[in-house]
Amino acid sequence: METHEQHHILFMQLVYMLHAAAMHQLGKVKNPLTDRVERDLAAAQSTIDMLEMLQERTKGNLSTEEGKFLSSVLMEVRLNFVDEKGKPEPPSEPAGGQPS
Repeated sequence: METHEQHHILFMQLVYMLHAAAMHQLGKVKNPLTDRVERDLAAAQSTIDMLEMLQERTKGNLSTEEGKFLSSVLMEVRLNFVDEKGKPEPPSEPAGGQPS
């Protein structure tokens, strides 16, 4: 595999990993380790900041596909962040991890 193709795949994987992390942090996806939905808006904001920095630092160096993918991921996580920020804090689960 040539280096350019490898870099393309690695870039797409990096953006996808940050997207998955943000969706977990926003409480949109269950944590596979705890099997619970967990929300950490501060961590989600930090992940969004990383994606924004990545977009800024790679401006002019991405393929059309890479740029569109990064923009799409950023739009999705930003909209979900605003949605979650407008919701009240979820109730904490009782001891033992079983929902009531």
